[in-house]
Amino acid sequence: MSDVVVEEGVVIGKGGSRELKVDVFRPAVQHGPVPGVLFMPGGGWRNCDRTALAERYGYPIAKYGYVCVNGEYRVMDEAPWPAQIHDVKAAIRWARANSSGLGIEPSQIVIAGKSSGGQLALLAGGTPNVAEFEGSGGNPGVSTEVAGVVGSAPVSNMTDIVQRRDLETLFGTNPSAEFLKAISPITYANESYPPTLIFHGTADTRVHHHETMRFFEKLGQAGVPVDLHLYAGQDHFFDREPHFYQAVADAIALFISRYVPLREQVAA
Repeated sequence: MSDVVVEEGVVIGKGGSRELKVDVFRPAVQHGPVPGVLFMPGGGWRNCDRTALAERYGYPIAKYGYVCVNGEYRVMDEAPWPAQIHDVKAAIRWARANSSGLGIEPSQIVIAGKSSGGQLALLAGGTPNVAEFEGSGGNPGVSTEVAGVVGSAPVSNMTDIVQRRDLETLFGTNPSAEFLKAISPITYANESYPPTLIFHGTADTRVHHHETMRFFEKLGQAGVPVDLHLYAGQDHFFDREPHFYQAVADAIALFISRYVPLREQVAA
């Protein structure tokens, strides 16, 4: 697409012994820095295919005039927790440290994710610069604060998911209630949480939408700007359909225009 410039397989740092890569989508014409969206794929922490995000998020968001960076993280067969959140934080640091070359305003980085990638995005949004989640994937000392958070069918309560799935490889045997609380995004839904946008289908049997509604309500009670889009009768994979992923991109663009420019500048 001539109106979007794509750079694939850009190395941003290391996750353990392997390179972490991203695909960058940006407008062909920019007149100064713009907000950037860093998107993490889903896959139940078992798979992580950033290439699937190109048509759904990369191109549409770039066509709106923003920069979209589709990232990746190590899955459970590669490394146990907290490798996954460490890799996401490394991507945030890389985006901020390289914001000039990317054409991104460093104070306007939005972290986004689908499903398990949504858990990581929501957790990253609520834990800026928290040492246990930062890792050593590159660009040490750069802030991991973000200006906004977007989740598509995100996991916000890890206790609910662990009770229904076998995630022993990721979290070990019988993770404690305190541990699951610490890695659940809903734990951090307070007045300091960034503006947030959430999408969910009401027929989702993998990640129940009632957990997203609880997260939405808790953010609203804390006074955080938060938008929720529920799609009646849609399952976990609603955003694979062009009319839905275009609607999601439209909503992301509107969300950024409403809330992201209002955030105070973050020191690089």
